[in-house]
Parts: sequence; C-alpha cells; structure tokens
Amino acid sequence: MELFVSEGNPHCLKVLAALEVTGVQCSVQYVNHEERVVPFLSRPTLPALILPGGLHLFSSNAICRYLFEVSGQESSELCNQWLEWEATDLQPALLQALYMAVLQGKGSEVSTVLQGPLNFLDQSLSKGGTPYLTGEAVSVADVVLWAALYPVLSDSSQALGEHKSVNGWFDRVASVHSCLSAAQKVLQGKGLQGMKSYMQRQPAPQSSQGRNTQPCNCNPAEGEEGERAFSEEELEAAILNWSKGLSTSPLATDRQHPILPQEGKRNILLTSALPYVNNVPHLGNIIGCVLSADVFSRYGRLRGWNLLFVCGTDEYGTATENKAREEGLTPQLICDKYHAVHASIYKWFQIDFDFFGRTTTEKQTEIAQNIFWRLHNNGFLVEDTVEQLRCEHCQRFLADRFVEGICPHCKYPEARGDQCDKCGRLINAVELREPQCKVCRQTPVICSSKHLFLDLPKLETQLEQWLEKSTSSGDWTTNAKQITRSWLRDGLKPRCITRDLLWGTPVPHPDFTDKVFYVWFDAPIGYLSITANYTDEWEKWWKNPHQVELYNFMAKDNVPFHSVVFPCTLLGAQDNYTLVSHLVATEYLNYEDTKFSKSRGVGVFGDMAKDTGIPADVWRFYLLYVRPEGQDSAFSWADMALKNNSELLNNLGNFINRAGMFVTKFFEGCVPVMELQQEDKKLLALVGWELQQYIQLMDKVKIRDALKHILNISRHGNQYIQVNEPWKNIKGGDTERQRAGTVTGVSVNIACLLSVMLSPYMPEVSQTIRDQLNAPQSCVNTMLQGNGTFVCSLCAGHRIGTVSPLFQKLEADQIEALKKRFGGQQTPQSAASSQPAAVPAPAAAVEVVTVNGVDPEKAKQLTQAVAEQGDKVRALKAQNAEKAVITAEVAKLLDLKKQLALAEGKSPEPAPQKGKKKK
Repeated sequence: MELFVSEGNPHCLKVLAALEVTGVQCSVQYVNHEERVVPFLSRPTLPALILPGGLHLFSSNAICRYLFEVSGQESSELCNQWLEWEATDLQPALLQALYMAVLQGKGSEVSTVLQGPLNFLDQSLSKGGTPYLTGEAVSVADVVLWAALYPVLSDSSQALGEHKSVNGWFDRVASVHSCLSAAQKVLQGKGLQGMKSYMQRQPAPQSSQGRNTQPCNCNPAEGEEGERAFSEEELEAAILNWSKGLSTSPLATDRQHPILPQEGKRNILLTSALPYVNNVPHLGNIIGCVLSADVFSRYGRLRGWNLLFVCGTDEYGTATENKAREEGLTPQLICDKYHAVHASIYKWFQIDFDFFGRTTTEKQTEIAQNIFWRLHNNGFLVEDTVEQLRCEHCQRFLADRFVEGICPHCKYPEARGDQCDKCGRLINAVELREPQCKVCRQTPVICSSKHLFLDLPKLETQLEQWLEKSTSSGDWTTNAKQITRSWLRDGLKPRCITRDLLWGTPVPHPDFTDKVFYVWFDAPIGYLSITANYTDEWEKWWKNPHQVELYNFMAKDNVPFHSVVFPCTLLGAQDNYTLVSHLVATEYLNYEDTKFSKSRGVGVFGDMAKDTGIPADVWRFYLLYVRPEGQDSAFSWADMALKNNSELLNNLGNFINRAGMFVTKFFEGCVPVMELQQEDKKLLALVGWELQQYIQLMDKVKIRDALKHILNISRHGNQYIQVNEPWKNIKGGDTERQRAGTVTGVSVNIACLLSVMLSPYMPEVSQTIRDQLNAPQSCVNTMLQGNGTFVCSLCAGHRIGTVSPLFQKLEADQIEALKKRFGGQQTPQSAASSQPAAVPAPAAAVEVVTVNGVDPEKAKQLTQAVAEQGDKVRALKAQNAEKAVITAEVAKLLDLKKQLALAEGKSPEPAPQKGKKKK
C-alpha cells in the first residue's frame, strides 16, 4: 500500500493518525498539494491510498476506516454515525472556522462558528458515560474527530468556551503518542499557520450556520428548509402577480428556419462539444455535452431568447481510421454508420438541436483552410521537426493510437502512444518500450517528420486580454477557469496542428501536401462549418461578436481546446470571429464504482437506454439530478430507483395527480372559485420565491441546482394539501367546501407552473401535464418572463382534461436485473481492472499439474485473488457502501477462499473462530 499526503492538509492529519494508531504497514509519500495522485479525478485530491490491487481510496474518513478494518477493528454502527456527522456537520463548520482564522485573521469569531458542533459533542460525551466516543477504547471515530479538531483545540489563542467533556476526551486521545506524532508531521509545529498554504488553495466555504449538529442518515439535498418568513409587502406582491393573469402577447411556438440574429433581442449561439463519431456515446458523454446544452437551449427559448443550437459528429482523425480497420470499412462508411447511430440516440433522448451536422463536408475544408491561410499570412504558424514512430511494414508514420507498448512509468504492457490507461500519465509515443504497430504488430522505428505549429506564445497576450474580459463578464464554470489558468501559469508553447494521417482535412500548403490537420485544430472549426451547412448566412452568427453571445457546453477534458487553442486560432485569423462568452464544463460521470467501458460491457450506452423500458424523460431527470456540476458524480441503479420512486412518483407525480384528481372528483372537472386566506398567500409567495431561485440558477447554467427548486415546490404543495385535507372539507358545510375549493384551485395552478418549469428537463412529461390540465399555451411564455411570475393560469371555471398517473415505480427486481445486465464481467479480480493479468476461472480452464489435490500454481494465483478481493471488501466497507453490495462481494471472497483451500489440499470449510459466540 502507498499513502500520499501533504504537509498542512488537515485531512492528512486524520489518516496519518489512523496509520500510527493501527500500526498498519504502509509506504508514506509526502507530495505537494497540487500532485495528481488519482489519475481518474479531475482535481488533485489528497490524502490518497493506493491499495495493492490498484484500487484508490481518496476520502480521508474512508481511508481511516479501511486502516482500522485491516488491523482487525471493524466499525460499529455508532462509529459510522459519528464519521458521517464529522463529514456532513463538523467539517463544514471547521472549514469555515479555519478559513476565518488562517486566511482572514478573524480568530475571535471561530468560537461562534464551532459553538453548535462542540456543544453537541460535549453533551454526547457527557451522556455517554464512556471515556471515548463509542466505548472504552479508542476507535476510528475518536481518531478522525480528534484529528479534525486538533488544529483549533490545540491552539491556546482560540477561546472556544467551556466544554469539559470535550476537553477531557481530547486530552485522553492526545495521550496516545501516535496521534501527536501525526500532528507534528502534518503541521510541523506551526499550529494553524502550518495550514496556510493548503487553505489558500481551497474555495471560500459557505456558511455552516443553521446546519443540524447531530448524526443523521437523511440526504441533505432532500432535507426540509426552515419556514421562510415573508413581509406584508412580499405577500402583496405575490397576490398582485397571481391576479395579473396570462400574457396576451403573441407566442412564437414554431421556430422559423434559418434562425438568424435579430436586432433588439438576446442572440445566443449555443454549441455542444462535437462527439467522436467512431463510438456509441455513454451516459457520461450524454450528460456532459448534449443533454446539458439541450436543457439550457429549451430554457432559453422559454425565456424568449433568440437562440441557435448546433452540434454534430467529429469525424476526422486517428480514432476513425482505427475503427474503420476494426470493422473492415472505409473511414467514410464508418462515419456514415455512426453518424446515424448518434442522431438516433439523441433523438430518443429528445435532444432538440436546430441542426445536427458533421465535419466531413466541403464547408469544413473551405473554412478550415481559409483560417489556416489567415494564420499563415499573419505570421502565427511556425515549422518544426518532430520525432515520430514510423512503421516500415505499413509505410506510414504512426499516430498516437496506432502504437502500443510498455509504459515507461508503470510497466503496463498495453499503454497507448498518448497515454497509459493504468497509471493515467501522458506519454510521448517514442518513450514507449518495445513499441508495436497496432495494425501489423511490427516494431516501428524512430524517424523525423516536419510539421506546422500554432505559435501560441505569440498570441498569449491577446488571449489573456480576451480571457480577462470573457471570464469576468460571462458565466464560466469554476473548473473551466481553473483549467485555463493552469495552462497559462507556465506559459504557452507552440502546438502542432498537423498530422501524418490520410483521414482528415488536407493541409493546403504545398510543402505539407502529405499531411492533414490535427483533429484538435480541425474539430472546433466544425462548429462554424456545421452552422454554414445550416445556413449560408452563417457569418451573421460567427463573425458578429458585438451582437452574439456564444455558449460552449462540454466535459472538462475539452476545456483547454475551447478556452486556449481555439480562441487563439480565431484571434490569429483576425477576421472578427465570435469568441466564447460562456464556457460551461461538467466534471465526469462515472458508472457505479467504476468507469464506463464498452469493451468490458460496463455501463449504459446511449443505444441501450431505450431497451431498459425506462422512459427517456426519467433518464433525463436522473442524469440531470446527478449532473456533475462541481465535482465528479456517479450513476447508480439503486439511486436512480430511489429518486424515481421518491422524487418523481411520491413527490412530484403524487402532488400533480392529486391536484388534478380533486378537480375531477370534487368539482366535476372545473377549477373551483378560490378565496385566498393568509395561508394561501404565504404559499403563493413561497412558490414565487422558489420560481425566482430557479430562474436565477438557470440563467447561470446551474442546471442541477435549479431542478431542486422544482421538487421543493411540489413538496410545499404536498404539505399544503396534507394540512388542509380537501377530501374532508368537501364533505362539510359551505365554509369547509369553499376551503376545499380554494386549496384545490391553488394546487392545480401550482401543477401548471410545475409543468412549465419541468419543460427543459422532461419535455414529454411537461406536455402531458399541460394536456391533462388543458392548460392554455400562453402559460408557457408568461411564467418565466423577467424574474419569474407565478400567475393564476387556470381560472375558476376552467375545464381540465383527463388526469392519470405520470410515473411508474421502478421495482427492486427490475433494477437488480438491469444492474447485472450492465455490470460487465465483474469477476473478483476486475476490481483491479488496470492489472494486465487476470486470475483464471475457478474451473479447469487450464491444465495444471496437481499432487494429492495440491495445485501450487493455482494456489498462487488464488492467493493473489483473495488478497485483492479482500482489499475490495474492506474498501467498500470503508466507503460505507450499500449492505447488499458488500454482502455480494463478501460471498465472492468466501468462494475464492474455498477454492484456495482446495488448491492447497485443505478442507474448504473454515476453521471455527475463537472468541466468537454462536447466536
């Protein structure tokens, strides 16, 4: 095992203390805060523990729990509750306190921030009657909480009030020499100031005031807020909006093509990163680019913006040549085949492009070559010689993906010419050991080749001036800004724009007629050529920076090409091009606890989603609910079922269905007269406030966060119905019946509002709701104007349509079957999927020599498999995974142990364990 830590990082103090207390043997490496240890994470994340089988743990609490598990000390339920409290309640308060004390010099205010958590901890220790959090001995919970609190409780300058039980507990844990030793290693005796370098790299924390201070198992995102108070003026404003009624202005329901910029309107050109044509997109590709862009484009149209949404397949380059060789087709036929596959998938997901094109067109060649010559004539291209691998047998230079060999860093035998899939490091193809041509398996030779480079250093000043303006005035996601800054930090270097390939846009220069443009020079120009294939007047969008706002949607790996390389290309062309105003980048979406892999059958790919029987709108909802906006997230079947059954079925669908059914059942299908009381006015104000929050977030492209406000409104509606009980009042006298009518009328109008807010997310469900309510079309363009206006759109006497349930429950057996279907070959050794070797199947798949039932070779292999599976089980426990998942992996571990016992000539039944009583 290897543990990576950094000095001054409070989370590293936890894991070093746990390591010292448990005595687990582990190599410790000190690195700087910016070291990227975990290859599949976007940001440097420390501490990180790399297990022998290749698994990574990068949550400090999970690492601590794992170390205690390895040492034979399993976590109790109480212990796990304390760890959850530390992560969800104590940490936010601590981070705010440390930020104030270390960076703002507000040490005197720390006690206010920490008062709540410390009071709770003090009371719990006092009531518990034991010296430590979970009993008579130090547990992982004690080590984690002690290490978390050490920087503030050990600082004598911090007046944190009288907490006798906390102080006594803190001193008892501190008496364990190992803990103080860890603190010395991390803080270097500098106290709070030893954390300054680390804290300067952290984002400013949000206030932790008002958070719960006790362990709980609820999902914070779904928790109820405290009751919001409204002034009389706010209540009057809500009633005024309610009474305005629907807009009478004409609504443009059908788009007139071609869409062109208009004077006096907000003109938005919206692009989604062009997906590679050579493969089928998976759920991560879909949410990272096209689905996020689609939601924002639908929202923009509802807001009345003049918006053009274009996308298409990126069809040139090495990947396409590779795919063509694999399938025995020409590159053009591969492009034709997979372009149709992409178009079909996006249609099923209801991605509403204005135009979905492709890059293998005459317009692409024309525009790319024009930009090339402008760069050349303006002096922004330079020539240089590059060492490359050349296959003499195939008579061609080998592009990165046409060569494989041994990684020079980790010795993985199947590293590509650009990157190693095991260790994640970038590689220059000539660095590979024992390289092979992927086509003929011959050994290539190193040759020199002349190429053209975009002179980025020469454009750097212009780029920085433009970036300063664009990032300050536009909506750039945090990761987009950070990635761009990291490229600029060390100064830009010339970037090669040509490749020795056959399939690509030809370089028009007479000295380079045997080359094509490198895909990352060529592909972004595809936005222009796709628009040019949509309309001959494409320059009104792309050469109109004063009238057009350009939004780029992508995953974070595409950021540098859109924020540095492509803008430099257009700046150097000096042709008044429209540059990106708003760069919206997501983090990565993983699949369960691993990566999507078509070859291994792991994960859901776009062409498979429709075969699951789950409607496209439900897929859209869940992907947007877990959209990786600020950090990587994961698709989980269990969570998808939970969100469908709780949020869609029991919350949103339940409210809308009840509201409509009350109109049908109690009022003969006509909306009743509404006489608003104070309670109703408060609800209108609350719903109006949620609508305004939704609009503010959507305007800033906070798509996931905005969705929560839709669900909040339906929660408010359900509570309103439950408290007022219209099904009882309808049976009472005139006053009670009138009350039932008001509650029903208000509720059905909230349902109408929800249909509008849902439209960008779930277009089909949104339309179904409006059809069931027989809602006037004008409600769509009224509610989302300005800051948001909740009006009475279904007035008394309005007749609604037939109401029926919107959602179906996802059953546990259905989800389990889907999880197995898309889980790939998840054999025990697949936990270390980056390992090139795998343990053979338990059956006699290979002939081996056995003596008296003993099979030494198989025993050796199974010993490794048992160790790796044991690591996987401990890692899952450390991460507090679902019980069913852990149970399944434990069963695999036990089965492997039985096989190992047989291979060693022993009884497969485990020996009775000492000290454990039978229950």
